[in-house]
Amino acid sequence: MATTVVGEAAPRLESAEHDLNRLAWLALVLTPGMGATRTLRAMSLASSPAAIFSMSLTELEALQMPAASARFIFEGKAKATALEEVQRLEEQNANYITHGCPEYPDRLREIYDPPAVLWYRGDVSILAEPGIAVVGTRHPSVYGAGMAQMLSRELAARGMVILSGMARGVDTEAHKGALDGRGKTVAVWGTGIDVIYPKENKRLAEQILMYGGCILSEYPLGTFPAPQNFPVRNRILSGMSVGVLVIEAAEHSGTRITARCAMEQNRDVYAVPGNVTNKGSWTPNTLIKQGARLTATWEDVWEDLPTQVRLHLEEKLEKREGKSESAAAVTASLFDERKLPPVERVVFEQLRADESVQLDDLIERLEGKLQSPEIFTALFELELAGRVRQLPGKNYVRTF
Repeated sequence: MATTVVGEAAPRLESAEHDLNRLAWLALVLTPGMGATRTLRAMSLASSPAAIFSMSLTELEALQMPAASARFIFEGKAKATALEEVQRLEEQNANYITHGCPEYPDRLREIYDPPAVLWYRGDVSILAEPGIAVVGTRHPSVYGAGMAQMLSRELAARGMVILSGMARGVDTEAHKGALDGRGKTVAVWGTGIDVIYPKENKRLAEQILMYGGCILSEYPLGTFPAPQNFPVRNRILSGMSVGVLVIEAAEHSGTRITARCAMEQNRDVYAVPGNVTNKGSWTPNTLIKQGARLTATWEDVWEDLPTQVRLHLEEKLEKREGKSESAAAVTASLFDERKLPPVERVVFEQLRADESVQLDDLIERLEGKLQSPEIFTALFELELAGRVRQLPGKNYVRTF
């Protein structure tokens, strides 16, 4: 006679029940005519998520779903579709969490219309950590791109998760800055997590995952980059964040949608001021006039964080570094101000963070001081050290 070991059987039963409940959430979201809002309402009325698989047609319709959706579930098509999606996720080394999972971000639960299911790749546990969404134009100035990198790098180095949409421009620079700061970053996509957009960011997506980040989407596998998806996903960026940092955006842009979502969700809004003659400065400058926190350095964000969030980040940083100094003192060493060799210092002093210098102009400026080979070598070393960045056309800028 077989002996049942209760201590082992109970966890297995709990796990099976949990998996079936997760599958039910996925099945509802993938059911035609449902979507997040109807799924959340139906689940609030059901005795348990998994119960939908054994309900009659009348019971399903009582969950306030369309008749066609109820029939799709009743005939077993929803469950079959969900199982196929799970198989594809396994093949992609990806997974999903639902509104009913403990891993689902608490901040996201607070918003008016949270996603019912989130598809992801990478480390989903970082969604529970304090994060800031960094958003802005797809066509930033040198100044805007530099500020996105600098602020993201320094905040990430101090333990904040950097969230953005991995679009061209400010989003891309924010993710790169977080990686440079040896921190974590989350990319929230408006496509399926298997559809990289834009395609030139494939390497960036790989780096985000390689260094412990996460790629997230509320859209099923294979979802193409439809224009309407991106404004909708912006509520997730702001919803998961402690606050939203705006860096350059024109008057009519998706960034304004994100900022509005943040305000509606009672999130803090930060904005980097810009040149009033630059159309990309319209949104951040307007937000500042409306009460957004003027942001020039990482301290402007740090000092404005809720006390419990800041203490949590400082404690994590102290443990990571194995020291007892404050966050500011500890992380100052991450960007040490070591003295530059004489030749590198001369070249570095000719460069700015907010305006690029073309190589020929640089050589002309330093005529009589340095030879061309010395300038080339100095620029190469400064790039390797992360102090200088080369832009198209042999243009160079400081990285702040």
